[in-house]
Amino acid sequence: MAVTPRSSSAKAPRAWQRMLSGRRLDLLDPSPFDIEIEDIAHGLARVARWNGQTIGEHAFSVAQHSCVVEEIAAHIRPGLEPKWRLAALLHDASEYVIGDMISPFKSALGVNYKAFEARLEAAIHLRFGLPPKNPVEIKTLIKKADRACAFFEATQLAGFTKKESLGLFGAPPAGYDLVIDPLPAPVAQQRYLERYRVLAEAVGLIPAADAWHTE
Repeated sequence: MAVTPRSSSAKAPRAWQRMLSGRRLDLLDPSPFDIEIEDIAHGLARVARWNGQTIGEHAFSVAQHSCVVEEIAAHIRPGLEPKWRLAALLHDASEYVIGDMISPFKSALGVNYKAFEARLEAAIHLRFGLPPKNPVEIKTLIKKADRACAFFEATQLAGFTKKESLGLFGAPPAGYDLVIDPLPAPVAQQRYLERYRVLAEAVGLIPAADAWHTE
C-alpha cells in the first residue's frame, strides 16, 4: 500500500502558549526570557489544589499554598536565606503552565512528564536568579514544608482524617499551626505577588520599594 508523503507545507502542532503578558512560552524549550512573575501569579491563583476536591466557596489555590510553604520552610529553618525562601515560593511555579497534577498521575505519566517539568522549572529558576536545580538540602527542606502544608490541607479541606494524613504526609513541624481560609483568586494572586516582591528586593532582583519614589 502506497503511503502519501506528508506535505512539506504542513505545519507542526503549536507548542507554545501565549501568556497574558504577551509572552509566548515555548513548552518544548522554555526560555527564561519568556517567563514573567505576573503570569505565574495569575496562573497559580487559578489552579486548584487537590483537583478542586476541597470544601468551601473558593478553591485552595497553588498560589496560596506556595505562600504557606515558604512560611513553613522558614519556620523549620530560622534564618533561611531570602534566595531559598524565594525558591520555596516558586517551588510549584511550573504549574502555571502544566496545572497541579496530583502525584499518582505524575507517577503514571513517568519520565517524559518529569523531564518536561524539570526543563520548565530550570527556566523559571534561571529567570529569577536561582540555580537550575536546588541544592539537595534545600530541595529536602522545601519538600518537608510542602508535605506539612499538605497535611493541613488534607485534614481541613480535602476530607482526610488526621490518621490518614499522618500516614501520607507525616506530622507538621513542632510549633507550627495553620488554619486555612481559601482566598478568592484575585486576592491569592496579589498575596503571591506581594511576597515575591519582598523576597526579590531582599535578593537584589528588583530595587527596594523606597527607590521607586526617588526622584
